[in-house]
This record gives sequence, C-alpha cells and structure tokens, in this order.
Amino acid sequence: MSEVNETFGEATISGYCKPEFEDVAYEFMQNFSERGEVGASVCIRIGDEKVVDLWGGLANTRSQAPWDEDSLCVVFSCTKAATAMCAHLLIERGQLDLNAPVSQYWPEFAQAGKEDITVAMMLNHSAGLPAFKEPIKANGFNDWDYMVERLEKEAPFWAPGTRNGYHMISYGWTVGELVRRVSGKSLGQFFQDEFSIPLKMDFWIGLPENQEPRVAHMMMSEPNMKPPFSDFSKAVMSNPSSPSHLALMNNGGHSANSQQSHAAQIGGAGGISNARSLSRMFMPLANKGVAKGNRYFSENTVAKMAEVSVATLQDAVLLMPTRFSLGFMKSMDNRKNKPGNTESFIIGDRAFGHVGAGGSTGFADPDCNMAFAYTMNKMASGILLNERGQALVDGAYKSMGYKNNDSGVWVK
Repeated sequence: MSEVNETFGEATISGYCKPEFEDVAYEFMQNFSERGEVGASVCIRIGDEKVVDLWGGLANTRSQAPWDEDSLCVVFSCTKAATAMCAHLLIERGQLDLNAPVSQYWPEFAQAGKEDITVAMMLNHSAGLPAFKEPIKANGFNDWDYMVERLEKEAPFWAPGTRNGYHMISYGWTVGELVRRVSGKSLGQFFQDEFSIPLKMDFWIGLPENQEPRVAHMMMSEPNMKPPFSDFSKAVMSNPSSPSHLALMNNGGHSANSQQSHAAQIGGAGGISNARSLSRMFMPLANKGVAKGNRYFSENTVAKMAEVSVATLQDAVLLMPTRFSLGFMKSMDNRKNKPGNTESFIIGDRAFGHVGAGGSTGFADPDCNMAFAYTMNKMASGILLNERGQALVDGAYKSMGYKNNDSGVWVK
C-alpha cells in the first residue's frame, strides 16, 4: 500500500492506495490541481479489501478548516440508495411486496388518483409524484409529517406506471414513509440499526447534533449561464408549472448547510457521510449480499437491485435519457446526445448506485466486486456525474484492466 501526502496550493491530499490503483490517485490529484476541487474524499473496496482511501483539501473555505480523514458532507441523492436498501430489506423479509398497492401499507395515500400506485412504482420513479404543485412551507423539508401529508393529498403529474420521471426530493418521503409504516421505525433509525451500525459506517439520515462539527460546508454550484442549455435547465428557467421547475425550485427555502436540515431525515437528498462509509454501504451489494463475513441480502435480492426496471429516451423531469433499477441508477451514457444534454454516469453493465447533486457518487459493481464512493463539497452544476467524479470512476475501471466504455458501459 502506497502512502499519499501531496500538496497543491492550499490543498493537502492524504491517505493511501494500492500501487495498481495509482490512476485513481493521479485523477484525484488532478481534480485539485486542474479541475477546481476544494475538499473531497474517494474510497474504493474490492471485496472486503480497501484499495483506495484518499481525502484532502478544505472542508470550509471561510474558516480554512481542512478536509481530514473523518470529515463528513451532505451526499444528496446518494441517500436514495440508502433509502432503497431499507425498502429492499423489508421486501426480502416478506414485510413489503413490490407488486402491492402502496395503500395496503399506507391507507391515507389512496386518494387523488394514487390508488393504484405500487411499491415498485415508488422505487423506480414511475409513480408520478416527482414534485409538489403548491408551495412548500418555509423549511418544510425538515418536517416529516408535513411532507407526508402533502404527498397524501398530491395528485400525480402523469398516470402512474405509464412513464418515469426522476423523483428528485419526494423519493425520500414516498419510499421512506413505506419503510416507517412497515418497520415501525423512522427511516433514519431503521437505516442505523440495519446498516450503519453493523457495517460500522459514519452515515446518517438525520445527523446527531454532536456530529455537526465534522460536516463540511457545501459550496453551491454557480448556474450555467452559457449556452447550450440542457432541456432540463430550459424548463427550470422558463416553465414554472413544469415538474422540472417544481422539483428543483419548490423547496421551502431549504438549505443544505443548516444544522436543522442535517438533523432532519430527508431520505431523498439529506444523508451525511464520507467516501469511506459510502463505499462500505455498497460492499454487500458488490459481493452477492455479504460484507466482512456477514450476510445483509440474499443473492437474488442483489441481482434484482442490479436489473434495469425502467429506461426512457426522455425522463419526465430531467428531460434526458435515464435508466433506473428498483431504487438505483444504472449506467447512463448521453455523450452523443444533442449539445446541452450530454451529462452521463458511465459505470459497468451490472453496476448500480446513485449520483448526488453536485457530483458525489457511490455504486456497486458485482462483476468486479467493487464498491466505489466519492464525496466533495464544491458542487458542480448539472444533473449527473461531472468530470471530477467520472475521472475517478474511469481511473478505477482502468486500474482493474477494463479497456473502454465506448458502448456506454465499462468493459474488459
């Protein structure tokens, strides 16, 4: 194992990586020296072995606090993978049925045209509830009961099950409330009991106050004001009644840097972690349900997580091609799309995981037993993976002998 201790301007990078993964270390350093990284961590595990664990930069540019080994940050939609894992565990235990109507577990949900929405539709973004049509109250995302009541009254944007559209923030309450109803525990507590504690992760959906000093300050992305604009951006800017605009902008003034939002259990975008723990979460998914000798899922459940459930040429919210399994993103190659709509997330064929706003990502690849994670605090504009994250993913696959991703997935 090679120790790493490099300095680029104000950024000191520390940690270690195995020599055969030096491509990842090189790209991590390039992110700081050439691509504007401020603070970040990357961690890769092959089987039970940690082969890359790097961190560096600044956790807070105002205070000049360093991003150290134990720094945390908001991982945004990577949280959806954690929420999905909770649902899949209940499905495996026979407590939740993919094909059952949501109202079987949540009777108040069966109104306003949602009576036939199934559990599977909640997981694969086809339920038709990607946003809220009426304004969210101030700091409403921090009020679980309020958000659940809003969902109960909301009418779908489209006939459920007829198309898919990314449930950008609502996912945390659609799937999260199912977990709460069936398990009898809050989403955050269920995740802690079943995954965070057994896997020894620093990952919370609902951060304890005593952990707040470890959280890096998120630097929001600057809007891209130069054409070509993505279709999503055009809808956000010009169509205030569109699900694209409402999903992003109707947020009650939510702040990703407030202690209150960190403490709230926002299962669609509010998880707090770092790359070391996020990669640990994906270990059982990369290894047929087992991590460190302990079984978390059956092989069949993991195989189901990896299967494409929905794919479309135009996601009803993101307005670009997307591919999802039941709760996870699959490889999405949009490089040949029209200018403005080329953002991608290119991983292995059977890999599955999630990208978070600004560029964080975590995924499992069962074909090479890889659990990968990257977290950062300088958010990039856009929807899927930016060049910083994709460079690290590419470096990881190249280090394992994969040749190219010309087909839209990494292949040997």
